[in-house]
Amino acid sequence: MKQPVYILLLAAMACFSANSQKINQDVRKLSMALYAVSTFYVDPTDDSKLVEDAIVGMLEKLDPHSVYSDPEETKEMTEPLQGNFDGIGIQFNMLTDTVYIIQVIAGGPSEKVGLLAGDRIIMVDDTLIAGVKMKTNDVMKKLKGRKGTEVRIKVKRNHYPDLLEFKIIRDKIPVYSLDASYMADKSTGYIRLSRFSASTADEFRTALEQLKKKGMKNLILDLQGNGGGYLNIAIDLADEFLGDNKLVVYTQGSKQPREDAKASARGSFEEGRLVVLVDETSASASEILAGAVQDWDRGVILGRRTFGKGLVQKPIPLPDGSMIRLTVARYYTPTGRCIQKPYENGKMEDYQHDLIDRYNRGELISADSIHFPDSLKYNTLVSKRTVYGGGGIMPDVFIPIDTAKVTLYYRKVAGLGIVNREAMNYIDKNRTSLKKKYPSFDTYKKDFEITEDILQDLIALANAEKVEYNEKEYTESKPLFKQYLKALIARDLFDMSEYFQIVNDNNDSFKEALRLINDPVAYREILE
Repeated sequence: MKQPVYILLLAAMACFSANSQKINQDVRKLSMALYAVSTFYVDPTDDSKLVEDAIVGMLEKLDPHSVYSDPEETKEMTEPLQGNFDGIGIQFNMLTDTVYIIQVIAGGPSEKVGLLAGDRIIMVDDTLIAGVKMKTNDVMKKLKGRKGTEVRIKVKRNHYPDLLEFKIIRDKIPVYSLDASYMADKSTGYIRLSRFSASTADEFRTALEQLKKKGMKNLILDLQGNGGGYLNIAIDLADEFLGDNKLVVYTQGSKQPREDAKASARGSFEEGRLVVLVDETSASASEILAGAVQDWDRGVILGRRTFGKGLVQKPIPLPDGSMIRLTVARYYTPTGRCIQKPYENGKMEDYQHDLIDRYNRGELISADSIHFPDSLKYNTLVSKRTVYGGGGIMPDVFIPIDTAKVTLYYRKVAGLGIVNREAMNYIDKNRTSLKKKYPSFDTYKKDFEITEDILQDLIALANAEKVEYNEKEYTESKPLFKQYLKALIARDLFDMSEYFQIVNDNNDSFKEALRLINDPVAYREILE
């Protein structure tokens, strides 16, 4: 062995040895502190709790997304992303201490035994759950359970004098991430994703093929409110829009070498106009997809600046079923923009306050309130357009948040679930006649109107909940009340896609996207 190499090896070994000694010393220090507290502290202590608190305190000093979760939290956190769970197959709302079934999942165990939307669950096994102020999570724990186990429930169904009892055998229940899919016009499809879960790519491709069969040439992809999910799923979806070997995203950290993720040649929607809707709550995987589409000039990003969550977490399982999600790298768009917004001291409270700060600065109302330094300018990879880094994805077309009809009275009524209750009450009384009168959604959307009687019932419910009536604010919010009620009734009679078809009619981002996608000249001007 040559001398310089030998000396270099010795130096590396010495460095490793010194680093190892330092780690061992710190571990002993932590162990001694725990021993001292548990042995000598004046009051009794819970050693497990002390360890958890130490881990939480350590992670809080790093960044807002390095977190510890106990075994139960770990299970609840991963379940929505895994694509399925064991249960009975219903969606429900908790309204005035009563569990209302709002949807029965097709093919699930509840549908097989005859449960219906509108049924109110009174008892689960021998436990009364109606009128006892039970938390939603506690209700879910009683309804969920291992596949093959039995649960007995009693429900109140409108027009039936006695409670109906059902015996349900729990099974695997799919968790869908695709909220809606429909044709917005003769050539434009619309797909809305709520998260990036294990099943999202398959759901998306199925919806895409169905829309193509209906004549879809262009697509509006709605990621508003989508908080993210699995990185590989975001890459998988971006692959549908980008050509072979195009960079989708790369990750890099001080202890993690750069890793590139690239598109393949299999994309099924690499042609056709594309508009991606985002807002201030679109985060993580949503930002990866939007950033890749924007950097390659593949489509128009429309809405408001995204959240700015661009840190990569590595899950580290612990022996008791708990988990540390430790930040190990950052996400970068193909042009090299860091998606992560700035943070200091890792404090989540300050970090989350950023959205309030944006509102106070006027950023959600006017694009003129948003300023980027020249150092954050980047050029897209095809048209060399100017885009900006510094946290989040700044859209190509800005759409201000619409607060005109959202009065204080509306926020109180909606926030207490009163609009949902009125929709449920109305459906309860009129389900049979509604289904007979409106056999298809087209007839419902065209002909059904929210009457004054329905609105007066809504006001009466609000009064009963001690929400003071304000005629001026009610009048301002009346169109919003009518739209929300009509959409909720449609969701119950039909499905979530029909809910969004009504809601989107007055969604400024959706309306501008539809206008733009049908104007080839304006669309090209933005991308060129």
